[in-house]
Amino acid sequence: MSYLRIAFCMLMLMALHHSGIKAQYAVKTNILYDATTTPNLGFEAGVGKKTTVNIIYGLNAWTFHSDSKGDRKVKHWVLMPEYRWWTCSKFNGHFFGVHAMGGQFNAANASIQVPGFFFSGENLAKGVKDYHYQGAFAGIGATYGYQFNLSRHWNAEAEIGVGYAHAWYDKFPCYECGAKIKSGGANYLGITKLGLSILYIF
Repeated sequence: MSYLRIAFCMLMLMALHHSGIKAQYAVKTNILYDATTTPNLGFEAGVGKKTTVNIIYGLNAWTFHSDSKGDRKVKHWVLMPEYRWWTCSKFNGHFFGVHAMGGQFNAANASIQVPGFFFSGENLAKGVKDYHYQGAFAGIGATYGYQFNLSRHWNAEAEIGVGYAHAWYDKFPCYECGAKIKSGGANYLGITKLGLSILYIF
């Protein structure tokens, strides 16, 4: 469903472009996020002289197996919309933004390095080494970034965001077996976005 929404937005902006309305837009992928085996697709559109809206969708659907560690997974999907303000002009130089995020996760037997801390509830990043967690999350944050012009149609982008997220989860004793131990919630504060992206600008 989220892929369909992104595709719909892209088609709408293409229609605006061909109708004569100057709506600059771009598609992108975060190669740091790709490196975590999470394919992702981004879409950014100009809505003013110095403002853009940005949305990223990422999906990790994999389970990995090894003889020494067994089955491991950090399955999840996330949708992250953002509003950006540019200090010079859109798609060029420094920008500041506010973002939201939401998604679901299903993780077990994994080592996750989270650049932040859980200040209430369980530390899910540590707990997932020994337990199986399923649930959902939502959060908000602030972003700073910079875009570099590579050519007429290609840009590179670096960004970092900090914020807050809450996770609702069910906890299980092991990867494949056992009744649910409990349901709970956890609160996280720290880095919520980290990106090095390649963009194609239309």
